[in-house]
Amino acid sequence: MSENQTNYSTKQTIPTNYGALGTLVTVFFFWGFIAAGNSIFIPFCKHYFNLDQFQSQLIDFAFYTAYYIGALVLFAYGSFGGKDLVGKWGYKKSIVYGLMFSALGAAAMIIAVNANTFSGMLVGLFIVALGFSLQQTAAQPFAISLGDPATGTSRVNLGGGINSFGTTIGPIVVALALFGTTAAVTDQQIAALSLSKVIVLYTGVGGLFIAAAALFHFAKKVPSGVMVGETEKANKALYMLIIMTGLLVIMFAPVFSSYKVDLTNATDAEKLAMNSYRMKWLLGALAIVVFGLLYANMTASKKPEGWGAMKYPQLVLGMLAIFVYVGVEVAIGSNMGELLKQPSFGGKQASEATPYIAMYWGSLMIGRWAGAVSAFNLSKNTKLMLQVIVPLIAFGIIIGVNTVAQYDMKPLYYYIVCVIIQIAAFYISNDKPARTLMIFGLLGVVAMIIGTQTSGTIGTYAFLSGGLCCSIMWPCIFTLSIAGLGKYTTQGSAFLIMMILGGGIIPPIQGKLADVIGIQQSYWLPVVCFAYLTFFAIIVKGILKKQGFNYDEAQTSAGH
Repeated sequence: MSENQTNYSTKQTIPTNYGALGTLVTVFFFWGFIAAGNSIFIPFCKHYFNLDQFQSQLIDFAFYTAYYIGALVLFAYGSFGGKDLVGKWGYKKSIVYGLMFSALGAAAMIIAVNANTFSGMLVGLFIVALGFSLQQTAAQPFAISLGDPATGTSRVNLGGGINSFGTTIGPIVVALALFGTTAAVTDQQIAALSLSKVIVLYTGVGGLFIAAAALFHFAKKVPSGVMVGETEKANKALYMLIIMTGLLVIMFAPVFSSYKVDLTNATDAEKLAMNSYRMKWLLGALAIVVFGLLYANMTASKKPEGWGAMKYPQLVLGMLAIFVYVGVEVAIGSNMGELLKQPSFGGKQASEATPYIAMYWGSLMIGRWAGAVSAFNLSKNTKLMLQVIVPLIAFGIIIGVNTVAQYDMKPLYYYIVCVIIQIAAFYISNDKPARTLMIFGLLGVVAMIIGTQTSGTIGTYAFLSGGLCCSIMWPCIFTLSIAGLGKYTTQGSAFLIMMILGGGIIPPIQGKLADVIGIQQSYWLPVVCFAYLTFFAIIVKGILKKQGFNYDEAQTSAGH
C-alpha cells in the first residue's frame, strides 16, 4: 500500500512520550472541570432570562452546532487553501489557540449575563464550543501520535478518564465556591444566586482556560506536532458537506418553530399529530446524515479524486459511528430522568433520580479509567491486576463524591455487579480496538434489550450500564477511523469531530419516540445504535486488513 501505512504496520514498539502525555491529560482535566460549571450556568440562565422550553433547547443546540460548524470551517480552509490548518499550526499550537478562543467565549458569556441578553449568552457558549472543536480536533490524534499507534486507544482513554474525573468533582467544587456547601444544589438556590457570583465563576473559568493554554504553551516536553505538506483539495467532500448542512438547516427549522406551539390545552389527537410532525423532520435530518455519508463512501470508493480523507472507507463509516455513539450516549442519559419517573422504575422525583443519572455519567469514568491502564508500560500481571482494581476504585469515588453531596447512594451499591461484568469484558478484549468495540457494542445491545423487557432494579441497572458500554467507544472508533490516513489525519479528525452533531439529533428523536410508544420502549433506538457500532467494529477490521493494517498483530508484538 502507500507510504502512509508504514508507521502503522511496523512491528517495532514506539516508546510513549509520557512527558507530553502528562501535560495533555492535564488539559483534558481542565475541560471536564470547566464544563461542570454549565450545570450551574444553564439552569441559572433559565431563571435569570425567564426561558421557555423552546429557548432552553437552543442552549444544547448552540453547543453541538458549534462543534459541527467549527470542524467544517477547518476542513473548508484546508480544502480551499491547500493546507491543513491544524497541521500547519501543529497539534500544540492548535490546542493553545483553541483554549484561548474558549476563554474569549467565557468573556462573552460574562458580558451577556451582565447585559441581560440571552442571545449574547448563546453566542458566548457557541464561541466556547468552537474552541472545544479546535482543541478536540487536535487533541485526539495528538494523543494517538505520542507513542505506538497500537496503544493509541489507551492514551485517548487516559485523557477521557481524567476528563471524566474533572467532570465528577467539578460540580462539588463549583457548589462549594458559589453556595458554601457540597450538598445538592436546588432550583431555589440557583434562582437566588446573585449575578456577581456568576460573573466571578466565569471569570474563573476564563482564567482556567488561559492557565491551561499557558501550561501547554510553555511545556518543553510537548512536541509541536506540525505536519508539513500540501493537502490534496477535497472539493467533492466539501460540496457534499455544504449541501448536507443546508438540508439539515431545512430539517431543523420546522422542528424548532414548532416548539412555539402551545399544547397545554391540546387534545391527545392534536398532541400526537404534533409529535408525528416533529418526528418526521427529525428523522429527515437523521436520513440526510446517514445517506449522505453512505453516498460519499460509495462514490469515493469508485473515484477517490476530490474526496480527500473521505476516500478511506474506515473514516466515512467511522464518521457515522461517532455520530451514532455521541447520539446514543447523550440519549440514554437525557431520557433517564423521565424513565425513572415511571411507577415501574420507582416513580422517582427529580432529586431522587439525580444519583442514578450521576452514576450513568460516572460509568463513563469507570470504563475510561480501566481502559487507560494500558497507556503505561506495565508487566502483564500488573496490568491485569490494575484493570480489576482501577474500575472498583473509580466506582468507589463516584459513590463517595455523591455521598458527600448528600445523595442516597445505597440503592446503587449492587451496581458493582455491572462493573465486574465490564472488567471481564476488558479482559476478553485484550486492548484490541476492533474487538473491544465489538464486545462493548454487543453488551450495549443486550443491556438495552434487557432494559426494555424488565423493570425495577434490573431494568434500571441495565439502562445505567449503557454508560459502561459507551465509556470505551470513543477512543476505539477514533483510533480505527484515522488508521492509515497519513497526511489526511487531521482532516479526518475534523470530520469525526463534526459528527458530534449526533448529540443534537438522536436524543430528540428518542424523546419524540417516547411520546408515541412510551419512554421505556423508546430505548429500542439505542439498541439500533449499539447494533451499528458492533457492525462497524466487525467491518472496519476487515477494511484495515485489506489496506495492510493489523492492530491485533501490532498489539501482540508490542508485548501488550
